[in-house]
Amino acid sequence: MIIRCIIVDDEQPARDELRYLLSSFTDIEITGDVDSVGKAVSLIEKTSPDLVFLDIQMPGRTGFDLIKTLSLKAQMPLFVFVTAYDNYAVEAFEKSAIDYLLKPLSVKRLALTIERVRRYVREETQGTIQDKLQTLLAQMAGPKEAVRVSVENNGRMQLLSPEEIVYCSYESGRILVHTVTEEYPVYSISTMDKLAEHLVGCSFFRAHRGVLVNLDCIREFSPWFNGKYNLIMSDDKGTELVVSRTRVKDFKKRLGI
Repeated sequence: MIIRCIIVDDEQPARDELRYLLSSFTDIEITGDVDSVGKAVSLIEKTSPDLVFLDIQMPGRTGFDLIKTLSLKAQMPLFVFVTAYDNYAVEAFEKSAIDYLLKPLSVKRLALTIERVRRYVREETQGTIQDKLQTLLAQMAGPKEAVRVSVENNGRMQLLSPEEIVYCSYESGRILVHTVTEEYPVYSISTMDKLAEHLVGCSFFRAHRGVLVNLDCIREFSPWFNGKYNLIMSDDKGTELVVSRTRVKDFKKRLGI
């Protein structure tokens, strides 16, 4: 199986060196290399690589910023960090089951990395990796304020915690937040993309363009027609929602099934 990858590093010599070292692995195909996070996002959207070799410390936006951006996507590639970080950061990477390469690069260490990547691809553990990427982001970000969603309730503003939200939907030009018994229009967040970004790190999944579901509030689910999945939520109405065919694979991986 061919594993398609890209290299993201702001230093051209570093990209060239990694290209050279990877050329000895016949199942690794390099589809491109870029020097910034912005270019990486475009290249990943264009080529859909299986693997990204990612430098962390780059001018402007860091490698972690790239992961935060891509965490909103239905499918994420695997990541191997190429870093000069200290031992504390390396320990965090290890605990998150994300591989890393320390500069200067070692051929022997790279071979171990490639074998690990092969195993992940073979066992299709992408959902687990995504969860651990979220863990890593939380570790690196440190303490932060609790996430809240501001909604309108009878002319007043009310703050809801993510745990109170069963699902969110886009209806008639506005976003509605649905709890067990009520629904409220969201205040100040105008698009589902922005709401999904606001809830990164929480247990939410983009079932389709117009719906975000709380994975902890799914009562039951089953295969539906045309490759879709049907969800029954845990609100008092037992609302039925659909996971689009293109997102079913990622949905199953998020649930570990």
